[in-house]
Amino acid sequence: MDSKKIRIKYHSNEIEKLRYIDGKSDWIDLRSAEEVTLKKGDFHLIDLGISVALPKGYEMIIAARSSSFKNFGIIQTNAIGVVDESYCGDDDIIKMPVYAVRDTVIHVNDRVCQFRILEHQPSIMFEETDSLGNESRGGFGSTGKA
Repeated sequence: MDSKKIRIKYHSNEIEKLRYIDGKSDWIDLRSAEEVTLKKGDFHLIDLGISVALPKGYEMIIAARSSSFKNFGIIQTNAIGVVDESYCGDDDIIKMPVYAVRDTVIHVNDRVCQFRILEHQPSIMFEETDSLGNESRGGFGSTGKA
């Protein structure tokens, strides 16, 4: 696989540098660059302490870690975040929008979300039709029903 270079600017000396977690995943953890105290019902943009310059034609997909809700009681408000290659300035700091479902504290360097880099979707065309010509599976939410 061809390696892609991502230039990164750290805005904090307190967070660990980005790295793969050996043998676990191709997602890379992002860490809080600030101490955050949230009350139930609060919204906050968690500063992740980095700015990036992605290769042309790529985007960063940011999602909560599977443990973020259990550990911190936070939900990423937009489900996932998408950062395209135009968000690449020194002050274009990556942040995670969260909603607290309970009182919580997030410490500097806590792993709160993760990301991966994907190529942009190819250019597509839509072709309108009266029938897709395929058998229906049973509607939304039908997988796994007896």
